[in-house]
Amino acid sequence: MPLEYLISAAVTLFVVVDPIGLAPTFLSVTTGFPDAARRDVALRAATIAGMILAGTALIGDWLLRQLGITLPAFRIAGGLLLFSIASEMVLGVRTGRQSRDAEQACEEHVRNIAAFPLATPLLAGPGALTATVLLAGQAAFRPLYLATLVGVIIIIVIVCLLAFRLATRIGAALGTTGNMLLSRLQGVLLAALAVQFVIDGLRAVFGGY
Repeated sequence: MPLEYLISAAVTLFVVVDPIGLAPTFLSVTTGFPDAARRDVALRAATIAGMILAGTALIGDWLLRQLGITLPAFRIAGGLLLFSIASEMVLGVRTGRQSRDAEQACEEHVRNIAAFPLATPLLAGPGALTATVLLAGQAAFRPLYLATLVGVIIIIVIVCLLAFRLATRIGAALGTTGNMLLSRLQGVLLAALAVQFVIDGLRAVFGGY
C-alpha cells in the first residue's frame, strides 16, 4: 500500500473539499426541507460529486495529454489555483462566497440543488478537480496508486454524506468561532500543499523530466 501517497491524497482532498465546512452551506440550501428530502439531497449530491471526481482521476491525465498540456505545467498552475483557494479560506472569503452561491440557487428555485450548487461547484469544484488531476498525475498510471486515489475519493464522499446528515449538530457544536478557526487552519495546510505542488512542477521543468 503506497502509504505516503495515501496520506497525501487523503489530506489534500479532505482540505480542498472541506466536508465539515460545507455543513452550514448545506443547511442554508435545504432550509425548510423535511428530513427525508434532506437525506435524499445529501445522497444525490455526494454521489454526483464522487462520480465527477472519480472520472477526473481516471481520465484527467489522458485529457491533459490530448490537449498538449504537460503535467509539470499543470502542477504549477494547479498549485497556484489551490494557493488562491487556501488564501481565501485563511481570509474567510471562501465561506462567504459559498453561502452567496447557495442563497442564489435557492432564490432561483433550482430544481435539483443536489447537482447545483452542492455537487458542483461546492463539492467537486475547480480546486477539488485540480487536486484530483494532480494526484492522478503522481500516480503515473500505476494501478495500485490509482485504486488508492479512487478509494480516497469514495471515503471523502462518504464523509461528505455523513457531514450533511449531521449538519445541524456539527454547526451547533462548532459555532461561528469554531467554523471560522477550522476553515483558517485548513487553509494554512492547503497553502503548504499548494506550494509543494508548485515546487514539484518547477523541479520537473528544470530537471528535464
